[in-house]
Amino acid sequence: MTRLFGTNGIRGIVNQEMNNELALGIGKAWGTYLKQTITRPKLAIGTDARLSNSMLKYAITAGLLSTGCDVIDVGLVPTPTLQYTIKEKKFDSGVIITASHNPPQFNGIKGAASDGTEFSKDVEEAIEKIYFSRQYSLATWRDVGTYSSWDGAIDSYIKGILSTVDVTLIKKQKFHVVLDCGNGAGSLVAPILLRKLGCEVTELYCEPDGRFPGHNSEPIPENLTTLLKTVHEAGASFGIAQDGDADRAIFVDENGTYIWGDKSLSLVGKYITGKKKGGVVVTPVTTSTCFEDVIRENGGSVIYTKVGSPVVARVMKEKNAVFGGEENGGLIFPEFQYCRDSAMSLAKILEILAKEKRSLSELIAEIPSYEMYKTKIACPNDKKERVMDLVVEQVKGNKDVTNIDRTDGVKLYVKGGWVLMRPSGTEPIFRLFVEAKEKQRAEQLVTTYKNLVESFLQHV
Repeated sequence: MTRLFGTNGIRGIVNQEMNNELALGIGKAWGTYLKQTITRPKLAIGTDARLSNSMLKYAITAGLLSTGCDVIDVGLVPTPTLQYTIKEKKFDSGVIITASHNPPQFNGIKGAASDGTEFSKDVEEAIEKIYFSRQYSLATWRDVGTYSSWDGAIDSYIKGILSTVDVTLIKKQKFHVVLDCGNGAGSLVAPILLRKLGCEVTELYCEPDGRFPGHNSEPIPENLTTLLKTVHEAGASFGIAQDGDADRAIFVDENGTYIWGDKSLSLVGKYITGKKKGGVVVTPVTTSTCFEDVIRENGGSVIYTKVGSPVVARVMKEKNAVFGGEENGGLIFPEFQYCRDSAMSLAKILEILAKEKRSLSELIAEIPSYEMYKTKIACPNDKKERVMDLVVEQVKGNKDVTNIDRTDGVKLYVKGGWVLMRPSGTEPIFRLFVEAKEKQRAEQLVTTYKNLVESFLQHV
């Protein structure tokens, strides 16, 4: 069956793959699915800041209403705000119209279950099956759904975050934070949250604008030059950048140095497992070894999963994990909710700095460093499985390879590092991740395994 849902919902270019006919059909399929087990489903719907949001929101809402679902519109909100609302207000499901960090011509549809977690693959496939079969269960004229709106989601969400951290201690420190919302949905939450925590705030691109005029919405170094410069020049405590729907956060230390996501993940993981004297944490196979190093130091254990925050969140829930997240700045705090949350990450970093009474650069310097390289290798989709099998066959018996992990692609633990060959779910490529303690070893591993894969591709 053709897949609509990818790693993070359905995405596409507006009025091409992502159009109102698709949204209407998904709404009907979604409603039909919910009606199989719930008499009168109630859903929350929200959007990020993209220009095409109204078109898609009202189309999918029409589909849901036609099947007898009630829809409550919470407006323009960060994705984690909607997820918190679903959980706290006991909705049966939720729809977020967002394409996260993708360019402005893209948009998307993401679904959440009644606990606020993103849909599992099983639910996505069930909705897809109904969509492609067009076997919709439409309501009679008496039973079509109702549409209403609620403007309390952001206030409720901010109060929820404040209830989880030591507000008094944070306020005493009088932090100065440079905030780059990238013209995304976080603009409506992060400035308010910081001021409620007693921070001086320097705002960059904190007006929602779906054209993303400040910079592209992916918080990578080349998009954050103004933030890096401003933090250093202003003598700020640190800086933070959010992606388009504000579920991910990237931090910048007081010197204006960009902090990679696996380092901030490790810092927070170290703090939480230290406080709890261990515990289970969950992260994808792509995460740097520095995370496992600090967790094990505190007596904790790491469970590795496939890539994708919905997978991480569900495993966290199953294993009663104390913390989890991804190396891209998406941190998950189970005491608050099971989803990536940039505002909660911001509050937690402030609490850590307040309790440790040290600078962010000092705390990050204590996290072990590794050399990581990422590259792509073109490979037709129908050859991916065979190539991975050949790689496994080739390395069996190789004394350099200490373990083979097939959680997501092929991950080879080798002397002094690891190599991950992961097939993309959306493109005809392999993503090759290599990590080692020494730069020379990492470069050697990249060359060796890139050449190995390319040699197999010539013969399959």
